[in-house]
Amino acid sequence: MGDFKKMEQAYKASSKILEKRMAKERPKDLEILKKIKDSSIIIVAGSYDKIELVLDLIKIPYVLIEPHEFSQIDLNPDQILIVNCPGEIQEGLEKIREFVKKGGFLFTTDWALLHILEKVFPEYVKYNERPTADDCVGVEVVDKSNKFLEGLFNEDADPIWWLESSSYPIQILDKEKVKVLVTSKEMQEKYGEAPIVITFNYGDGGTVLHMTSHYYLQRAELRTKRHKMSAKEYAMKEVGLSETEADMDELEGLSLGEAESAYSTTQFISNVIVEQQKNIKKRKKQKKEEEEK
Repeated sequence: MGDFKKMEQAYKASSKILEKRMAKERPKDLEILKKIKDSSIIIVAGSYDKIELVLDLIKIPYVLIEPHEFSQIDLNPDQILIVNCPGEIQEGLEKIREFVKKGGFLFTTDWALLHILEKVFPEYVKYNERPTADDCVGVEVVDKSNKFLEGLFNEDADPIWWLESSSYPIQILDKEKVKVLVTSKEMQEKYGEAPIVITFNYGDGGTVLHMTSHYYLQRAELRTKRHKMSAKEYAMKEVGLSETEADMDELEGLSLGEAESAYSTTQFISNVIVEQQKNIKKRKKQKKEEEEK
């Protein structure tokens, strides 16, 4: 089975694992996910990345638009705007800054660092102009308390991050405001910058989240003995499913490394959606309290 087919199978398995795990450990968060409306998530299509494929598997609705249609749409700060790599939006970029400033959530991948973030938030981050090879690097979680990373990696995990050929390393300009969530010494040694996933707040409760490489992974690298274990063992020992719950066709023939790579990205986008929904609820409650004073 080719890499792409294997990862497609891994994503199907990860969507089932996610629902079973969240039903047990975070039922209220799962409820939030199931209440998402079509208009809550706007995705700008990309020729290199396809985050919408992950959302399809976990049955989260969204509106998909082409880059040339971006200038025609209205955004509101209760939405999540996802821009797939390469993120070449020609018109309407000024709307992104206003959207985030008013409390919107922007999630971008890879080349959108140059095409979106450098243009819209030039004082925060930039591309270091040292593109990567088609490579995999070991990563470490910096901020384990961050809600975006909840349930992603276990203590003994040795996660691998796939770098698409010509991924763009992130250079941080404002070290006080930009938080690094996932980092890599290997990335720094090879390509000059360590950050893999970064976030910063902007304006009135707005958030920007960016990651190097593509979100929808097309392969995984099996470096260690642990990575080569079975996906079923991963679902039981590390995710905490029972043997009956882990007994699913989608896990057959998959390695732990493939299942972990797919599951971590599936859980990550779910966490992002849940946290933004909670922030919106908090914001509305505060506004109501202020109005009643």
